[in-house]
Formats: sequence, structure tokens, C-alpha cells
Amino acid sequence: MIDLPDLAAMEAFGARIAATLRPRDAVALSGELGAGKTTLARAIIRALGHEGEVPSPSFTIVETYDPPMVRLSLVHADFYRLTRPQEAEELGLDDYREGAALIAEWPENAGGFAHEPGCLSITLEFADEGRRAIVEGGADWLGRLP
Repeated sequence: MIDLPDLAAMEAFGARIAATLRPRDAVALSGELGAGKTTLARAIIRALGHEGEVPSPSFTIVETYDPPMVRLSLVHADFYRLTRPQEAEELGLDDYREGAALIAEWPENAGGFAHEPGCLSITLEFADEGRRAIVEGGADWLGRLP
């Protein structure tokens, strides 16, 4: 469990994730509305080198980032609006993910990714004035958990 009392702590946590992120990894962000999923995703994307605005993919569902804008190819997806996991397949998620890391908000709506060895599952919860992150890494994250 990681305490994230303020935005600076969230940014630092995102930077630690970005430092060890590799192609084919999935960072699955769960939690209630307003828990900080998009804030953490933006922190990771900025730490990967993106400058400028990082739009929420709430309506587009998928946003992509490629070098040289970021250190590695990245897919940022928000599955909040999906009603069944097959919709992620219909979007061509596997094609987007080829050689790229994935940040997935609301991963459970896309069938989840926890079964993947490269999945870092993070559940964000409200805690006092800040947030708390419950982190579980798949086998590929052993030795590099943030």
C-alpha cells in the first residue's frame, strides 16, 4: 500500500512507474470516480517525456503516444463507457498494443488484464485528504515494482 497524500506524491509515483515501464506492460488503474486514475495516468505519460496536454480518453476511448514524444510507444485507454469486454477487441486494442505499453482506466470493463504477467494492477482509494494505492504486480513486475 502506498500513501499518496497530495499531487506531488501522485506525480512521484507516476514517475517511478514510468521509469520501469516496458513494451507489452499493462498498468491497470481501478477505483471509484474521482479516485485519481486519470491523474496518475497523466503523471506516467509526462514522466515518459510527453510535454503539453494529456487529454483524457473518456470519449475517444484510446489515445496513443509514440517516440520521440515519449520514451516508448504507449496506449492510454479509458474503458469506462464499455458495456462488455468484447468491445475492447472490436476497438482493435490488440493492434494498438503491439509493441506498446498500455495504461488502462476501468480495466474491468475490458475484461481485465491481471492475468497477464506484465500487468501492474493499481487500485486507487480515497484516504483522508489524499489517495492510497494498492499495488499488485504480475510476474514480469517482480524486482521492479514502484
